[in-house]
Amino acid sequence: MKKKILITGGAGFIGSHVVRLFVNNYPNYEIVNLDKLTYAGNLANLADVEDKPNYRFIKGDIVDAAFIQELFETEQFDGVIHLAAESHVDRSIANPTEFVFTNVIGTVNLLNAAKHIWKDNREGKRFYHISTDEVYGSLGKEGFFTEETGYDPHSPYSASKASSDHFVRAYNDTFGLPTVISNCSNNYGSFQFPEKLIPLFINNIRNNKALPVYGKGENVRDWLWVVDHARAIDVIFHKGELGETYNIGGFNEWTNIDLIKVICKKMDKKLGREAGTSEKLITYVKDRAGHDLRYAIDATKIKNELGWEPSLQFEEGIEKTIDWYLANEEWMNNVTSGDYLKYYEAQYQER
Repeated sequence: MKKKILITGGAGFIGSHVVRLFVNNYPNYEIVNLDKLTYAGNLANLADVEDKPNYRFIKGDIVDAAFIQELFETEQFDGVIHLAAESHVDRSIANPTEFVFTNVIGTVNLLNAAKHIWKDNREGKRFYHISTDEVYGSLGKEGFFTEETGYDPHSPYSASKASSDHFVRAYNDTFGLPTVISNCSNNYGSFQFPEKLIPLFINNIRNNKALPVYGKGENVRDWLWVVDHARAIDVIFHKGELGETYNIGGFNEWTNIDLIKVICKKMDKKLGREAGTSEKLITYVKDRAGHDLRYAIDATKIKNELGWEPSLQFEEGIEKTIDWYLANEEWMNNVTSGDYLKYYEAQYQER
């Protein structure tokens, strides 16, 4: 069935994996990738699909309401997979307002545009909003986040995502907009911008730089391989029940310090260094403000209702991830040096 799908934030880490999956798996779909190309968006992430006949890239900002309205009227999308977001907690602490504009206002602009073009025919239409487990706040040593867990965001980032989730549900309840939401645990894998923990530490170990650990490294996160997240998004987009929320988790809880030590050991082995070399780079720093102690997702609902579960456990996934970053030094060097901006300019001018 021919469909035109808008994927926002498709040049980012998770977004590029979703774009790749949809472009390759659904040749009858026209996939439109809308991205502002901020520091975390990189068209080089999609070099392997950029010439496919069912793929197009559009540069634009979801905060620009007039642009979004015109885009929807021109393109007449059948579905939206909304990933575009400011997502780094530290950046949200430094500049909360930017997160409000992108994550809240940007989402509402997309909802308004979809509501407008689908007002006379909602058959087969779907607005899918991708969110985070951070909206639920912090867990103690026991328990899991479920789809019924109350929201309790502690950072400007998680507060902005919680707000956008509420708007999506409000548009479903008030206007009957066909929406679905998912909340996911921490992702890792290829093409992740190296401000995030795993690529940052892989790169720092490679360059013998310090490994900054917040507090005592006791914070616990549930880790999910990004390819498995893209698979879950595929399943929810096609089979998820409208108006519902699905939690996506990796069933892989690690304290930060244990995770870092696993990376250190694997990196020492792969780089031919003496065991324990990389652990000496660990440096404990002042804890992040509002740092949640533990996140853990109960993904029973998506498993039981839609048949999804992770394909990889963390030990195998982190091995693949480290191998990818070591084999793609040029990508990492371009990103960390800012040379990737030249790729943006060249690609966008040519298109």
